[in-house]
Amino acid sequence: MLRGYLDHLVVERGIAENTLRSYRRDLRRYAEYLDRRSITALADVTELVVAEFLAVLREGDADHPPLATSSAARTLVAVRGLHRFAVRDGLLPADAAREVHPPTPPRRLPKALPLDRVERLLEACGLDEPLSLRDRALLELLYSTGARISEAVGLDLDDVDLAERGVLLSGKGGKQRLVPIGRPAVAALEAYRVRSRPGLAIRGRGTPAVFLNARGGRLSRQSAWQVLRSAADRAGVTEPVSPHTLRHSFATHLMEGGADVRVVQELLGHASVTTTQVYTLVTVDSLREVYTLAHPRALD
Repeated sequence: MLRGYLDHLVVERGIAENTLRSYRRDLRRYAEYLDRRSITALADVTELVVAEFLAVLREGDADHPPLATSSAARTLVAVRGLHRFAVRDGLLPADAAREVHPPTPPRRLPKALPLDRVERLLEACGLDEPLSLRDRALLELLYSTGARISEAVGLDLDDVDLAERGVLLSGKGGKQRLVPIGRPAVAALEAYRVRSRPGLAIRGRGTPAVFLNARGGRLSRQSAWQVLRSAADRAGVTEPVSPHTLRHSFATHLMEGGADVRVVQELLGHASVTTTQVYTLVTVDSLREVYTLAHPRALD
């Protein structure tokens, strides 16, 4: 049943490889839990069993540390999906997981860098050496488009149209979106394409990837993450910097500049506007600060 469900996610839902890997890991833990409870058939699972599994996720056990709210919620989503799939295909008479709801994570503002820190980080890449040109182009692209690092390193030359100032990003589930890029990113990409990439490309086997490593192959996500961390260290940026930092900064700065949340949703490639609405918290926070400073009776 697990294999059938995972095949369904790949073939019918077209989920990304990383998501599939997470589902497989989460469902393996669920199967191990049921085995310890001497439950050998999914039909024998009750709502109480699923609820107790969620409690174990939050509290931890001898083999696993407690999971954060978001991780426990993701695991329960996988479990609920398995039960729903089994009922839909007539393999179970009822859905025991239907009424067990994922825990709600606290709403926190996305971690974004102020504009001056972003500019320092971009400038820390330098403008001369071949790899510095590549690194500047990569970080300019991430901030200009809000692309995930996996989307950026997955770019091929045909996906980038510098004349029209656009880039075709392939997001989760293979969904594509066309995103505009700003003039500084266009300039950085052009400098890298003309002055740096050809020298890197001759070391490899002719990959169409935009961003190449020192051996001429496609730049990996891990290497791209290291580019970001190294630039942050050189720039003296002390805030925590993760692969999503520039993506969050892109969205936050758009919202602060007055962009419509639906436009930001399209640019980020979010399936639901609910995911994007967390950035409205940033706007509300900024409005509150301005109100407090400007209104004569705000502090009364």
